[in-house]
Amino acid sequence: MSAILSPPAHLSAVVAGALALVLVASPAPLAQGGGAPTPAGDPWVAPVAGEPVVLRPFLPPDQDWLAGHRGVDLGASPGSVVVAPDAGTVTFTGTVVDRGVVVVLHDDGLRTSLEPVTGSVGPGTRVARGEVVGTLEGGPDGGGGAAAGHCLPTSCLHWGVRRGERYLDPLALLAPREPIVLLPLR
Repeated sequence: MSAILSPPAHLSAVVAGALALVLVASPAPLAQGGGAPTPAGDPWVAPVAGEPVVLRPFLPPDQDWLAGHRGVDLGASPGSVVVAPDAGTVTFTGTVVDRGVVVVLHDDGLRTSLEPVTGSVGPGTRVARGEVVGTLEGGPDGGGGAAAGHCLPTSCLHWGVRRGERYLDPLALLAPREPIVLLPLR
C-alpha cells in the first residue's frame, strides 16, 4: 500500500481504530517482501480439500506474551485428509499434550504446524505441495481427546505458520481469491 488512508471524521474512534487495524493487518506486506510463499512466488495450497472455510481467523497478540490466535482454524470433518501446504521436510509427527501435531519445515524457511492431525509420514520425510501428511482427528462427539473440543460444536484443523519465532497469517500465503462483486437488483 503506497498511501495511508484516513477514515472519515464522522466515524467513531472504535470504528476508525478497527479500520486502521484492517488496513495495517492486510496480507499485502507479507506478499510484498516479508515472506513470499516460495522462491518462485507460487501460492501455497490449503491443507484441507476445497475452498477453506475459516472458523476462526489469525489474530496476533499486541505483545508476544499476550493471548491471541496464532493461526487459523479451518472447517473440516474428522478423518479428512490433511496435506502439506507447500514443499518441505516433515520435522515432527506426534502428540503434544492431548493432540496429534505434524510440523513441516518448508524450503523457504517457513514452518507449518497442523493439529489435531494423526501423521501418516515420519520426521525426515520430504513432501511435495499438496502431498498427504495425515488425517484430521477428533470430532464434536469427543472422539480424539480434548483436541475435538477446540472448535466445538464442529471440528476444525488449526494451521499455524512461523518464520523463526514470528507467527504469520497462513491465509496470506494462499492464492488471492477473486474479488466479490455486488450486482444491482433487477
